[in-house]
Amino acid sequence: MTPHVIEPDPQAGAAVKAADRAHVFHSWSAQGLIDPLAVAGAEGSYFWDYDGNRYLDFTSGLVYTNIGYQHPKVVAAVQEQAGKLATFAPAFAIDVRSEAARLIAERTPGDLDKIFFTNGGAEAVENAVRMARLHTGRTKVLSAYRSYHGATSTAINLTGDPRRWASDTASAGVVHFWAPFLYRSPFYATTEAEESARALQHLEDTIAFEGPQTVAAIILETVPGTAGIMTPPPGYLAGVREICDRYGIVFILDEVMAGFGRTGTWFAADHFDVVPDLLTFAKGVNSGYVPLGGVAISAEIAATFDKRPYPGGLTYSGHPLACAAAVATLNVMADEKVVEHAAHIGEHVLGPGLRELAERHPCVGEVRGLGVFWALDLVKNKETREPLVPYNAAGEANAPMAAFAAAAKKNGLWPFVNMNRTHAVPACTVSEAEAKEGLAALDAALAVADEHTA
Repeated sequence: MTPHVIEPDPQAGAAVKAADRAHVFHSWSAQGLIDPLAVAGAEGSYFWDYDGNRYLDFTSGLVYTNIGYQHPKVVAAVQEQAGKLATFAPAFAIDVRSEAARLIAERTPGDLDKIFFTNGGAEAVENAVRMARLHTGRTKVLSAYRSYHGATSTAINLTGDPRRWASDTASAGVVHFWAPFLYRSPFYATTEAEESARALQHLEDTIAFEGPQTVAAIILETVPGTAGIMTPPPGYLAGVREICDRYGIVFILDEVMAGFGRTGTWFAADHFDVVPDLLTFAKGVNSGYVPLGGVAISAEIAATFDKRPYPGGLTYSGHPLACAAAVATLNVMADEKVVEHAAHIGEHVLGPGLRELAERHPCVGEVRGLGVFWALDLVKNKETREPLVPYNAAGEANAPMAAFAAAAKKNGLWPFVNMNRTHAVPACTVSEAEAKEGLAALDAALAVADEHTA
């Protein structure tokens, strides 16, 4: 793709910013304290503002532009679909909707061959939980601390990070438990094997005390995303699968962020040889070009609704424009070997490069990840592993991470920052040269974070 020629237009940028501040209400923000960047355009792994500043996007939007911005084949597919059939109600069989479902089902693990379409990940989680409760006749759902499942009513209660707190009424039938995370082990484990075994025992104890007959589902992000990209230790997900089978509990894997090439396989579950009963997806299914999410459903759960109506649906379920974007995205990913490329970048560029940064920077406590899905855990002290900023820090307490982020942007890198971590999550199509450019910018920004270490 030929790099876009940036023509600065500060006056237009000021008008965009003024309209935003006058009328747009932003998510997760104190409205009077934010200063959103006015974006003029984006292409591939980059975006730029109206002042002519160009940024390498190491966030992939919100970890969803898996094939980068403005891929011409996907843009053309959406335009063509708009000219053919821009929209149609979900109760009808539409060619592009059927094809999107077929292509997704071909790639999901096991017998997850029925696809229920939603507009995004949170709605996918809401409907997966509803299906599990109706299938089992039970009410409780277990989810992990250090997780994020969305901002709708049930999904936000399932979420295990502080974004839940303001909306958590403790009335959604949700029980939280600790999933494995060896670097900050809640189980005092010293090896992956210990962490896995103790985490599984903790989960089974939680089920026992809650009453197995009351638990409809366990939901886990296959590889937790915003919470820290903690790859589960060997045997853990298989162990959860066995526990679910033993107690008749539905196993839901949330692949909204980790799916569609992000970890170097079509789904993160492929790394662990595990098949859930339900799998939620969104984001990378069409790189966010038009909102789309869904639930991939096992044959057993789908059969529950053969003669019994499923009591759920959305006006825009399987929207033709969104499905056209999905079909084009999945075909591009196959034709251009995007999944294989993401695996290569992770193994040969990002992984080694980030580990090399960790050796040189005292602020980097741990590097972890797969494919183009990486996290750097930033610390005050490598020996004590004290986080660089406190949990859920804000204001002055978060100053070290704010200084890191500012330094990254000054060097042309737009970073993903959450609590004491920065995540390296570029597009799955990021080139080796672009990845190395990002590593160099991270190197400079981490030097600023080093100033806050003990």
